[in-house]
Amino acid sequence: MTTAAIRNVLFVMCDQLRWDHLSCAGHPYLRTPNLDALAARGVRFANAFVQSGICGPSRMSFYTGRYVSSHGATHNRVPLSVGEVTLGWHLRESGRTLALAGKTHVLPDARGMRRLQLDGQHDLAALLREGWFTVADRHDGHHAEPDSAYARWLRARGYDSPDPWTDYVIAVEDADGRVLSGWKMRNARLPARVREEHSETAYTTDVAIDFMTRQGDDPWVLHLSYVKPHWPYVAPAPYHAMFAPEQCLPVSRHPVERSGAAHPVFRAWQEEEVARNFQREECIRTVRPTYQGLVRQVDDHLGRVWEAMERLGRWQDTLVIFASDHGDYLGDHWLGEKELFHDCIQKVPLLLYDPSPEAGATRGTTETRPVEAVDVVPTILDALALDPAPHLVEGRSLLPLARGASPPAWRDAVVSELDWTFRGARRRLGHPAGQHHAWMLRTERWKYVHWTGGYRPQLFDLAADPEEFFDLGAEPALAPVRAALRERLLAWFTGLRRRTTLTWAEAELRTDAHKKAGVFLGEW
Repeated sequence: MTTAAIRNVLFVMCDQLRWDHLSCAGHPYLRTPNLDALAARGVRFANAFVQSGICGPSRMSFYTGRYVSSHGATHNRVPLSVGEVTLGWHLRESGRTLALAGKTHVLPDARGMRRLQLDGQHDLAALLREGWFTVADRHDGHHAEPDSAYARWLRARGYDSPDPWTDYVIAVEDADGRVLSGWKMRNARLPARVREEHSETAYTTDVAIDFMTRQGDDPWVLHLSYVKPHWPYVAPAPYHAMFAPEQCLPVSRHPVERSGAAHPVFRAWQEEEVARNFQREECIRTVRPTYQGLVRQVDDHLGRVWEAMERLGRWQDTLVIFASDHGDYLGDHWLGEKELFHDCIQKVPLLLYDPSPEAGATRGTTETRPVEAVDVVPTILDALALDPAPHLVEGRSLLPLARGASPPAWRDAVVSELDWTFRGARRRLGHPAGQHHAWMLRTERWKYVHWTGGYRPQLFDLAADPEEFFDLGAEPALAPVRAALRERLLAWFTGLRRRTTLTWAEAELRTDAHKKAGVFLGEW
């Protein structure tokens, strides 16, 4: 196909979408024809991993191209430092803006902004509060946002409530007409009170299509960020009843994970309320079908996005990236929600469509080399021929892989991180608030997890135990394997980008340059 140079970027993200819930990834019942179509146009990365199994830190790695240990936003509600450089700033330096439709989880660094006297309403403060996104519309979908554009839009369509999100979007009605809360997972099989065309997914899609249409032929970069299939697990009709429990993937868990041999932190996580509820068969059979319905709804609305791009001629000049910020346990490993290091959380779908002729040979293929969330920023910078900022960015561009190249020394391991200070598990284990961290290093065969606080490591042999049931972290015979992986993790840690206020070119100019500055230190 004949294409122009890449002028636009569409970066689509779902929240809490598991890698195995796409039909192109092998799900036997859940059809995702529009994501499959994107994979057929481009490349599906079968081994894509996030830098944290939590929304906030994972997204900050997607938006900065930096690991969690570097950007420091280690958990939800931990602000990204005002000094961190995001994709929006990289684009702004080239005269572009980064538009947002949907969710970001960006929390402003209020203390840092006060230090810089940026607590007013001028443009710079607004950009910093949003992580350098220019907001077409923001809706994070976690709690009531009664003054949001979405809430006002709903009220204008007859949803008469000070809080239409709580009262309609995530509320349901039972057979007797009683209004029930979607926060209660027992209600997940009932349809949302909101009409499908007024749901979060439909609304966010409308905003994105309107943005692309209004841009005309002006270049743009848009982050289309859906809040679904993230909880509350409530879907509008007909998606609430599209799947039966028998059409869901079987739960992946083993009695040994509940035994005294299990890692103490893992066992403490199993006592979280969400985990205890997902240990109930009725919860699994209630929530999983609705989760799949929410995925299918996103896919259907992406079909509208693809049609708009066809109508506007944007498939010829637009790079499209689709990803998820992490997965969802849904009862696997006796857990609910996310955060720990199992593949159902850390491994995510990642699809890339490159309109360039150089990508023609890889269309419709599956790439198995490991890639990471930090690779998205350098991929976009590469596609737009912008400064790669190697003194800041810790990922690698995926364009060479999408164009059939074999980049030298491509990574053979991925890293993810967890700050578990904020979980009740920390209190149940008797620890005060403070520094409570874990790091995962995953190779093709081994998954190694290092815990602070004196806890033993975890180790899984993914070749013999792909479902990660049997923790070998205390197996004496594998001490050399654990030692080698620990050394690899340390080597990764020492390679993080810490000197971020100077470019490498500036560092070169300042090397051994004291005499040019009139300093003659050391002369005889």
